[in-house]
Amino acid sequence: MSRTMPNKLLIALAATALLAGCSFAPGSHMDYQTETAPIDELVDIEPITPGLLASWQESDPAVPMSDAFRDALAAYEYRVGPGDVLSIIVYDHPELTNPGGTERSAAEVGNRVQGDGTFYYPYIGRVHAEGKTVGEIRSELSRRLAAYITEPQVEVSVAAFNAKKVYLSGEVSEPKTLPITSVPLTLVDAISQVGSANPGANWHTIFLNRDGQQQRISLFDLMRNGDMSQNRLLQPGDILHVPSAENQAVAVMGQVNGPGRLPLGNERMSLMDVIAQSGGIDERSADPSGIFVIRGQEQGDKLATVYQLDVSNAASFTLASRFTMQPQDVVYVTTAPIARWNRVISLLLPSISLPGTTVDSIDDVRDFND
Repeated sequence: MSRTMPNKLLIALAATALLAGCSFAPGSHMDYQTETAPIDELVDIEPITPGLLASWQESDPAVPMSDAFRDALAAYEYRVGPGDVLSIIVYDHPELTNPGGTERSAAEVGNRVQGDGTFYYPYIGRVHAEGKTVGEIRSELSRRLAAYITEPQVEVSVAAFNAKKVYLSGEVSEPKTLPITSVPLTLVDAISQVGSANPGANWHTIFLNRDGQQQRISLFDLMRNGDMSQNRLLQPGDILHVPSAENQAVAVMGQVNGPGRLPLGNERMSLMDVIAQSGGIDERSADPSGIFVIRGQEQGDKLATVYQLDVSNAASFTLASRFTMQPQDVVYVTTAPIARWNRVISLLLPSISLPGTTVDSIDDVRDFND
């Protein structure tokens, strides 16, 4: 499913409210239709229980560096490309090492790899360097110089890395281009080199664009939670974009005293925080079993997962304090008893339901204490 589905869900919610002529303000009621459609085709239903929250904690520990990633770092070798400048030393032969004089830097007097992947070297002519390691270039130079110099001792290094780059953009202290060098460049390294992300950056979802494919990475989980599965070994041409956190928000609707949009920022916010910042539940009209969190699914064949919290017992508010919100979540507090919440879903998910269609059962959503 598309990564834009949560945004589409929010748009669908607003559009449905207008088309249905119903209000999400405290004390309002929805006008229900009568046709039916299978609820299981639309959403997954999950009551918020201690077991559910415990399973989330168990499945989200700090993830160490994988063996594959560690092996990739250990095996990394820089391969020379056009634009790189090579520093070549032939011991006991200063006329080859620095023909321009000792006052000039290695980058100034070095051998620049041309667009065709070669560079010129005295005595032996053109040397193909593109795609080779400095060790491979050194071996070729030693072999070819042996026709002119007895047992040549050659050292090769890259004096200027110009061929391969990574691009950083968005909400970072200093958007810039970073060179790929002989030292492997990871995502953490790249962010550190630009002075970290700005306070207004979205740490939860940054984008790595590589070869026409886009990866979504949580810098928050990487930096705060030690989830090393979020780290990447960057490759030439990678574009790393850190978006703004401006759109990181949850929508709060229904029987709360202050419905609206709450920004999440980069810190974790619980369902209890959302309820409190929305002015609390309207006790005159809200159904205590009808607190729902609608979360768009990015994968799978369902539009969303609907989480239900029953606070008929005030102790259940402790579950709300442990339920972590995600960007684009929709919190809805209904006046309808559980048996009629199916019709609320039909209004909130119009992109799946046909116009005027509703669902007629939602037995999966029930008080987990029953």
